[in-house]
Amino acid sequence: ELRYRDTLMRFDFVWLRDHCRSASCYNAKTNQRSLDTASVGLDIKPQAVRVDDTTLFLTWPDGHVTRYGLEWLVKNSYEGQKQQVMHPRILWNAQIYHQAQVPSVDCQSFLETDEGLKEFLQNFLLYGIAFVENVAPTKEDTEILAKRVSLIRETIYGRMWYFTSDFSRGDTAYTKLALDRHTDTTYFQEPCGIQVFHCLKHEGTGGRTLLVDGFYAAEQVLRQAPEQFELLSKVPLKHEYVENVGGCHNHMIGVRPVLNVYPWNNELYLIRYNNYDRAVINTVPYDVVHRWYAAHRTLTTELRRPENELWVKLKPGKALFVDNWRVLHGREAFTGYRQLCGCYLTRDDVLNTARLLGLQA
Repeated sequence: ELRYRDTLMRFDFVWLRDHCRSASCYNAKTNQRSLDTASVGLDIKPQAVRVDDTTLFLTWPDGHVTRYGLEWLVKNSYEGQKQQVMHPRILWNAQIYHQAQVPSVDCQSFLETDEGLKEFLQNFLLYGIAFVENVAPTKEDTEILAKRVSLIRETIYGRMWYFTSDFSRGDTAYTKLALDRHTDTTYFQEPCGIQVFHCLKHEGTGGRTLLVDGFYAAEQVLRQAPEQFELLSKVPLKHEYVENVGGCHNHMIGVRPVLNVYPWNNELYLIRYNNYDRAVINTVPYDVVHRWYAAHRTLTTELRRPENELWVKLKPGKALFVDNWRVLHGREAFTGYRQLCGCYLTRDDVLNTARLLGLQA
């Protein structure tokens, strides 16, 4: 046990030997471990331990000395991690988002300056959505925009896609019908992290985009019914996509709970919510399934509250980036010809770009 400031930390001796940052155990140039963890005896104990105001010193049976800064230990201990947030966010409903007056970023600033890119990414990380203005309304320019922050993730829908109501794919999205709020690719083992939308043309009425902060809704469930939140975070479900249209033949299955949390601090990091694509519930025993339906109903009620709905009219020149692990999207029915283009981005690369610019991600 070691207390530093207000944190009482407990460390296993194997852990303390394994994480040694000396030159022989850790390569500071590559930030990789050199020590063979399997070579550390599971019954290892230090011969001597000393602590001063800033540092913990441990001398091991072979004479090797390990030094830890107490600040480093607080940051990296289980007890320290439990108190930290991995991804700082601002949870929002429509009123909170409007009052925040989150600015869009100009396309030229986004593409040509680190300041513009950083402002965009900060908005995206905090709110789960971000806009870029004055984008040329072409698929090619939208692709240039997307590649500024990430690799484009190629999926069964291709790399960059055009999106019209021609029912060219076996999906409700390729119609003029309204779409209820949902996250995309719930039927992937790893759902796509970010989705880019850019409306290139719309000759008609309707078609507004609906955005809902799924984490805000889940937070309300956690406050009102923590046992239901826990159920939604532990019960695994199948989502499924079966397509046999033209030359497109696909059968995708993803299995995870609706809410996905980090187990050490219960921080929500992913929501899979798509009532269209949820498969037969056959992974939940009889004595749990009714309680799961009740919990799902509670979450759905929060997601469908009118005050949580942010409606946006996408127009040529305004590109929207959506965190598909957090923000649900939908659309109202429309008339006429409406063409969107867009793509999915690899989440790791977006977060990598943010970290390189000094943001916590």
